[in-house]
Amino acid sequence: MDAIDLFSGCGGLSLGFARAGFVVKKAVEFDPGIAETYKKNHPDTAVVVDDIRNIDRSGIFKKGDADVIIGGPPCQGFSMAGARIRNGFIDDPRNYLFKHYFNVVRAVKPKVFVMENVKGIMTMQGGKIFEEILKTFSDPEMLGGEPYHLYYEVVRAVDFGVPQKRERAIIIGTLKEEADIPGLWMDVKQEIAAEHPGYFDKVTVRDAIGNLPPTTEDGIISNPEPETEYQRFLSCKKKEITNHSRTKHSKTAVERMSRISGGENFTALEEKINSVHSGAYGRLCWEEAAPTVTTRFDTPAGGRFIHPEENRTLSPREAARIQSFPDGFVFYGNKTTVCKQIGNAVPPKISYFLARLAGKILKS
Repeated sequence: MDAIDLFSGCGGLSLGFARAGFVVKKAVEFDPGIAETYKKNHPDTAVVVDDIRNIDRSGIFKKGDADVIIGGPPCQGFSMAGARIRNGFIDDPRNYLFKHYFNVVRAVKPKVFVMENVKGIMTMQGGKIFEEILKTFSDPEMLGGEPYHLYYEVVRAVDFGVPQKRERAIIIGTLKEEADIPGLWMDVKQEIAAEHPGYFDKVTVRDAIGNLPPTTEDGIISNPEPETEYQRFLSCKKKEITNHSRTKHSKTAVERMSRISGGENFTALEEKINSVHSGAYGRLCWEEAAPTVTTRFDTPAGGRFIHPEENRTLSPREAARIQSFPDGFVFYGNKTTVCKQIGNAVPPKISYFLARLAGKILKS
């Protein structure tokens, strides 16, 4: 089973699909630094480092290139203004990211596509944006008489055994009119639970990162012995693992963190904090799931990302564990790009489930 990953980032979706037996033939990523991480962790995938606006004109995607297309086109630019002029929603130039995702699907005609997005896409502008997306993929005229039959769901990371309160919208399209996706969804859940008991169990921050030793200057540590089912699932056979370094915080930031207990945030400081985030200077609790890991998990003012005990924010390895990345996955680049790679990724445990579901649809 072949797949193409659009807007691949460092490869959170690709990881799950590869683990489920798919061959990810091609990936598209605009940012060269992020693409470097993808290339090094997915050496057998051809990575196209380019703006997706150029992909349509390149002719690199042809009908039959893949059984499945995966990806999460950013939708922040969606606007209904002028959208119904001419050929409708898809002609609005501000929607090019979604437009080009659709155009690759139209060119390749995969049997299944999986699109991941922020939960808010379903309610943006009173739900009209989402309605147009669904209409576009199910329009026979725009798809050469072969429309996709659609299923969508809001998934919560905690329900997939990921220690994080992340919620995302998933849209699945298939050319098979008779595919019972809700039924297959339940089948896949039962199969994975039989193969990996505890896969869907609730996981805490302690379950995820509790066995990691102190951070190091270069981020390299001896591979720790796993102590929980979750750690075992993410463990690797390498002697050392990487990316376990701490951010160098200012004295003021460290002093503030020292006054915050588990579950508290900046409101415990009784001083003015310049942050737009309501969870700024929040300290994680060992026995709970973390909030959504964002691209600013290295910044105390960026949200609730302070280590449960230490006066520092999460290391990239800790954030990757909370995102369910395997320990053997190496993130390359400077601190900013590594945080971006981890924060923007689809948790691989969720993508593994989606991959198993896609495989089930293909065989149904």
